[in-house]
Amino acid sequence: MSGSTFRTLTLLSLLQTQRDWPGQLLADRLEVTARTVRRDVERLRELGYEIRATKGPDGGYRLVPGSELPPLRFDDDQAVAIAVALQSAPSSGVEIEEGAERALATVRQVMPARLRHRIDGVRFTVPRVGSPVNPAVLESVSAAVRERRVLRFDYREQAPRRTQPHAIVARRGRWYLIGWDLDRTDWRIYRVDRMTPRVPPGPLFTPRPLPAPNPASFLAARFKGSELDDQWPCIGEIILELPLREIAPWIDDGKLHELSETSTHITLGSWSWQGVLALIARFDAPFKILGPEELTVAAKSFANRLSESPPHGA
Repeated sequence: MSGSTFRTLTLLSLLQTQRDWPGQLLADRLEVTARTVRRDVERLRELGYEIRATKGPDGGYRLVPGSELPPLRFDDDQAVAIAVALQSAPSSGVEIEEGAERALATVRQVMPARLRHRIDGVRFTVPRVGSPVNPAVLESVSAAVRERRVLRFDYREQAPRRTQPHAIVARRGRWYLIGWDLDRTDWRIYRVDRMTPRVPPGPLFTPRPLPAPNPASFLAARFKGSELDDQWPCIGEIILELPLREIAPWIDDGKLHELSETSTHITLGSWSWQGVLALIARFDAPFKILGPEELTVAAKSFANRLSESPPHGA
């Protein structure tokens, strides 16, 4: 591949990543003059790409979506990204596995041997979600969120719901809708794979503010049993007689501080104080509770229950 061809493909890749590019910034990224950038832009236009010049002190170029699909060109990094993204489809939580396989095969056929070799070298297995979302349902729910229309839907075997959809959040292979339930007058979280939207869509509505910084933090807070804050309702501090390196792989969102080569200070939370104890007891090592008092009381109560429960058959 000649230097000018490679540079032109790099220019196309840059134009596809953001809407506007100042001409001088493109020249700096490509390590050429602004005149050379103009010449490469003309080459792309001849290939069918609609690129408009923008005016102003930072005048530059904009890649405009066209009605016709020009020849697709991918650099090495884009080829690997396509292979990874399409092969990850089974873990996306959406029923697009077959379409992703066909898309990967189609893209592979039009790529040069060098890029096909790179794509073929990226092979891995991903777990499949138990109840993936129907793409048509995801599209319908997403449209209601985008258009700010009341969504009417059947939810499992419960009574039909009416909600003002706020946002869709993907979390660990599941898709969730956050919305204001009109019948319960409260925020609710729905699994999209359990929803069957009704038609036609409902009326437009004015969005109300979400009681959280963003949809992702709101969902995370509810999963931890909290109404607003993304933190566990029960948080304890413990010193565990194990080195930090043996604890770290098994602590999800807790905080660790190495006290010595054989002991670690841990701050972690759970739904309940018994849950905090269970997280520590699984390490089967001596520990000391630093607080709060509720955790100490829960530990004493649990110890009493254990001492009062004779072994089976005794």
